Amino acid sequence: MKATLEFNLNDPDDRREHLRCVKSTDMAIVLWEIQTNLKKKCEHIIEAKTEKDDQIDPWEAFEIIFEQISELYNDQNINVDDLII
Repeated sequence: MKATLEFNLNDPDDRREHLRCVKSTDMAIVLWEIQTNLKKKCEHIIEAKTEKDDQIDPWEAFEIIFEQISELYNDQNINVDDLII
């Protein structure tokens, strides 16, 4: 069984659809990393910070989580704006 997708890369909507198809594996990798590894990674970062400071601000923990998600996107060269806008 074969499937062929065609896109008119001169059309902005088709170009965005093409990019979504091309980046789908990268997005799946990011989602898998978030689901399986992000919690442990953030726990380690927060534990290391609390060893020094005894306590961590909840907003700082929130920032750590979002920084790690952004890092995953960057590692896979994903710009979500390019896929949506």
